[in-house]
Amino acid sequence: MRWPLVLATALLCACTTTPTPEPTPEPEPTSEPTDASTPRTEPPSRPITIAVAGDVHFEGALRSRLADPATALAPVTGTLAAADLAIVNLETSIGTGGRPDPTKRFTFQAPPAAFRALADAGIDVATMANNHALDFGREPLAGMFAAIDRAAPSLTVVGVGRDADEAFTPALTDVRGTVVATLGATQASLDPTADPTDQWAATATSPGTADAVDPRRLLQAVADADASADVVVVYVHWGVQGEGCPTTGQQDLAARLVDAGADVVVGSHAHRLQGDGRLGPGYVAYGLGNYAWYIQDGATATTGLLTLTVRAAARPEGRARVVHHAWEPARIGSDGLPRVVAGPAAARFEADLISLRRCAGLAP
Repeated sequence: MRWPLVLATALLCACTTTPTPEPTPEPEPTSEPTDASTPRTEPPSRPITIAVAGDVHFEGALRSRLADPATALAPVTGTLAAADLAIVNLETSIGTGGRPDPTKRFTFQAPPAAFRALADAGIDVATMANNHALDFGREPLAGMFAAIDRAAPSLTVVGVGRDADEAFTPALTDVRGTVVATLGATQASLDPTADPTDQWAATATSPGTADAVDPRRLLQAVADADASADVVVVYVHWGVQGEGCPTTGQQDLAARLVDAGADVVVGSHAHRLQGDGRLGPGYVAYGLGNYAWYIQDGATATTGLLTLTVRAAARPEGRARVVHHAWEPARIGSDGLPRVVAGPAAARFEADLISLRRCAGLAP
């Protein structure tokens, strides 16, 4: 289904590409990493599918499900596992110890079994660049990073790191010769309704999240990834909680990310859906809402899984492009898990998407 590559900054210059064949003799086909300075001369014969979902944690009724991580998200694994690459936002601190941040209204913490639960659900990449990753301070981080290392290669975690370099390092995933780079970053501290978390930013000497309040580091990371990967996905934690329309700040950053080389930009933090559609050569989904969440209340319980079909292009001139999108509409139940809806509920979901797309200023 997918083949994760080793995560390291150095590999940004050694992603998998299809080598240009010598006239004689014909080289044997290979799926091993090769020199990324050799551009792809022909697009891959088949597009790939990327499934993206919103916020996941293991609070409330969801916590007990971690007693059996292999089935914790079992009711929602089908479409996630069927995609070539599945990505979610893991909105909780991971580990044991530490103490709840006294400045925050809500603090979340889950055991390392959460990583196995995601992997067993068919999720390949989880971003932890959000305003809950350090809810219990930095004390649990050593154990969390050890658990992240153990989870690989089944699950790759982005958007958090032992330093800023690691936090901004993308996950590199080879799907039948198409290399996808996935980055995670957060702007949650710009939300006036949220608790301040800017002090959690990873630096050159301290662990933390990939902070994009100043987006220059993120934009450079996107440009670097675009230079070697065939498809670039950026998952951003941004916007204002409860709002269905993106802020001007979200719209500005989305445009800059696409200009920098992002082919797909998705996000969360509003705890409800926001518009999705085309933005120039890129595809943007501003808000994916909650996905596995402990509160079911109105718009926050409306959710869905977005599957994008992406075709890579010949490089260096060409860009990957989303050629098809499909939503699987769902509603979060009392157990915290989404259940697919049909009939009138699905029709309302589609109507809402059209309205949300208009206020996001995106093309169908």
